[in-house]
Amino acid sequence: MRAKTVIIVGGVAGGASCAARLRRQDEYANIIMFEKGKFVSYANCGLPFYVGDVIQEEQNLLVATIELFRQRFNIDARTEHEVIAIDRQARTVTVRRLDTGEEYEEAYDMLVLAPGAVPIQPPLPGIDLPGVFTIRTVPDAHEVRLWIEQHQAKRAVVVGGGFIGLEMAENLRHRGLDVTIIEKDVQLMPPIDREMSFPLLDELRQSGVRVELNDGVSAIVDRGGCLGIETERGLRQDTDLVIMAIGVRPDTGLAHACGLRLGLRGHIVVDGNMRTSDRRILAVGDAIEVHSVVIDQRTALPLAGPANRQGRIAADVITHRGRFFRGIQGTAVCGVFGLTVANTGVNEKTLRQTSIDFDAVYAHPNDHVNYYPGATPIFIKLLFDKSSGKVLGAQAVGRKGVERRIDVIAMAIQMGATVFDLEEAELCYAPQYGAAKDPVNIVGMIAANVMRGDLLIVPWQDMHKDGCVVLDVREPNEVQCSPIEADIHIPLHELRSRLDELPREQTIHISCAMGARAYNAVRLLMQHGFDASLLSGGAETWFCVREERSWPASTAAS
Repeated sequence: MRAKTVIIVGGVAGGASCAARLRRQDEYANIIMFEKGKFVSYANCGLPFYVGDVIQEEQNLLVATIELFRQRFNIDARTEHEVIAIDRQARTVTVRRLDTGEEYEEAYDMLVLAPGAVPIQPPLPGIDLPGVFTIRTVPDAHEVRLWIEQHQAKRAVVVGGGFIGLEMAENLRHRGLDVTIIEKDVQLMPPIDREMSFPLLDELRQSGVRVELNDGVSAIVDRGGCLGIETERGLRQDTDLVIMAIGVRPDTGLAHACGLRLGLRGHIVVDGNMRTSDRRILAVGDAIEVHSVVIDQRTALPLAGPANRQGRIAADVITHRGRFFRGIQGTAVCGVFGLTVANTGVNEKTLRQTSIDFDAVYAHPNDHVNYYPGATPIFIKLLFDKSSGKVLGAQAVGRKGVERRIDVIAMAIQMGATVFDLEEAELCYAPQYGAAKDPVNIVGMIAANVMRGDLLIVPWQDMHKDGCVVLDVREPNEVQCSPIEADIHIPLHELRSRLDELPREQTIHISCAMGARAYNAVRLLMQHGFDASLLSGGAETWFCVREERSWPASTAAS
């Protein structure tokens, strides 16, 4: 029987993963992998750290080489070969050799598209000037390094405050440059909710990075010896280089040209088997649109983990192993000057666009027990379905242990777990690693108390709604140092003896520093006949979410 020919277009994450898995499943298949760049299977997530000289050798970014694919896997890997057309009826692709310009055809039995995504380049004046860069490939990062060294760059502007923008800002500061971030949104890190982004803003400012929020670049100009940035809000700033990091778009020109079905935002639509609208063509990675694990909608997220798993599933489907992709939930993590931010599932902004009746709880537990040296707080937000308790999403910010807690919740979401499962989760504990009540347990317990009716959570935005009274149960010195807009101050240990000072005809919203004392106060007052509820996460959360918070759009480094 003739061996089947499988052509893979794209050789980085999803494509390379598919090729290697396919060879392990079928020793006799003729596997050809085309990559238009110079490298296959490189660590594009490590590019900012190469720019920052944290990773010093370009070679360290190369996970595999074409020689390895050929010798170990017997895969015909061809770099600097661009697939420029697909003939679905003839089942052929047209390939152009980028070194010679020669074009030729290759026939396939099955075709896998893994073209990835390309940086968004808005049509701004000056976008093509020397010194304006995007970061997507190893040569991109190499060019930035050379520019910094050859021009002795001292200043940089990063346009975009998402994952790549923040990582580039940190790494450029690591190289000693003065850095400004310009973000068109009102917050950094759009995948998380706004209140969770304020610690990042603080950390950047304290690390010497200037941040301009709610402002977009209108032009880049050549000032003769340097570049000039002009923004929509009137900022004028000189710089030695510009990093455009405003996001990516799917590289789906091939798919569109051959008539494959695309989604509303131009991504390739695939089913659970990674098949496109043509059953002989599969697609994986940043260019595709898939189902969300959490909510009933299709989504696209350019993440390396899903791309690699999709590549493996595509290989199994080609070899008739009946695999299905479970969907995507958007689990991600980013480091910013020693601070870690991570998220999984959907955020509150997304949930507000659905019909799901959800609730959110906040907590500020330490990463490990207080009595063991070095404990640091983790700011956690948990989102859950109010009718079933199903976990919908989580976000966390802190210095240690953040990614571990989000990973646990990510697995819970994939398994369809509820807040009761988080409450009962049996997790590792020793004093230097955690607590008997892990931060995951704590947010689960708070949410489970809400589900059982033991606790009513009130959003901080509603703290004074409908004439409610706000009770602060912190100690006097805490109130003096960090006041909130409370009507009554009674320390928790005095509350039982001072119940007659509280109004019985009004709802009482209770706060403390982080939520634990306020919870005890709520339970006490409820059992004494008061209408009491908790302002979730205590004053620490209030300082992040209150509408009148004095966060300026511009935060210069101090």
